[in-house]
Amino acid sequence: MLPNQIATKHLKKDKVLRPVIRKTTLNQYARSKSCFNALVKSIVSQQLSVKAAASIYGRLEALLKHRITKKSLLATEHDVLRSVGLSNSKAQYVKNVALFFNEHKLTDKKIIALTDEEIIQKLTQIKGVGIWTVQMMMMFHLDRPDVFPIGDLEVRKQMIKLYAVKTEGKVMLHDLEVIADRWKPHRSLACIYLWSHES
Repeated sequence: MLPNQIATKHLKKDKVLRPVIRKTTLNQYARSKSCFNALVKSIVSQQLSVKAAASIYGRLEALLKHRITKKSLLATEHDVLRSVGLSNSKAQYVKNVALFFNEHKLTDKKIIALTDEEIIQKLTQIKGVGIWTVQMMMMFHLDRPDVFPIGDLEVRKQMIKLYAVKTEGKVMLHDLEVIADRWKPHRSLACIYLWSHES
């Protein structure tokens, strides 16, 4: 997702975000081949640094000869998947995604036709796929412009620091939602600036 003039101009109305935008070079994110691949990549990334996730995903690609498909994942034994660095649960979760896409005959075309809320409702039925996992797919594969992954630790950390948020727990989450409301309908780009911003 690249910034466009309209989105950037809108986000610069936020006086706190404006200097962040001016001095930040956006990280570049590789686009996945499909919604399926994006979900698998997102599962690999759960609770890992960008570098660690990229390393494990690279080993998974090498293992499957750069063809991470429903068929190849389902045909690979659990322990073999674990050998590339996937945890016990993640090795099962990627297979869960493959099974779900097969059973529901899901394609990118079918997923693209859904609203953001419908995509989250549909795909979080898969064990191991939470809201954050789906949101990463929506942002970096579907280019949905108004995703706010409040479950992302780095997004919360940056917002708390930049906006001097002093509250905690549910009140803090509510306060972050209120701040992010200023960025609508371009919350995805705002979050990419937060990820790219050096604190």
